[in-house]
Amino acid sequence: MEIHVVAPELRRLDETSAELCACSLWADVRPMRGLAGLLDWRLGGRLSALLKAGFLSGRRGETLLVPGKPHVPFEKVLVIGLGTRSEFDHAAYREAVRHMARALEGLQVRRAVVELPGRAGGEIDPDDAITMALECVGDSSQHDSWWLVEEPAGQRRIERRAAEERRRVRMA
Repeated sequence: MEIHVVAPELRRLDETSAELCACSLWADVRPMRGLAGLLDWRLGGRLSALLKAGFLSGRRGETLLVPGKPHVPFEKVLVIGLGTRSEFDHAAYREAVRHMARALEGLQVRRAVVELPGRAGGEIDPDDAITMALECVGDSSQHDSWWLVEEPAGQRRIERRAAEERRRVRMA
């Protein structure tokens, strides 16, 4: 799987050639932050309306798929619930990444923009995030490219760690 990094800016997200955009949502943080907040704005408040109606909550393991186009360049938007921030740890992170990867595989999505769970608010270190994400997804042939949404400071760390992991896999 190829790893690319993209800044959390709508203009930059529009430039990717992904089929789907995947973000996560906390059960106890409102208004939405990170990529979910950006997408909600671009979708005209659709995610906020689903929250208000009780159709979406952000509970751990929750999955919601909504149409993206014409408001965003992606066919689909996938929202994964993370639960509460106080319960978020490395085990919850791994569970969320595996859940997201399985959802992408089930939807037969090979190219996705992905905000790694917990990265928008810094709940998980970028080096740990990419290392565990690569462990969870592995070298699955079902994923061609992921564009990871990341602030500039974390971008360099994630790119470096992903390159190290690719070298390690090639050497094995």
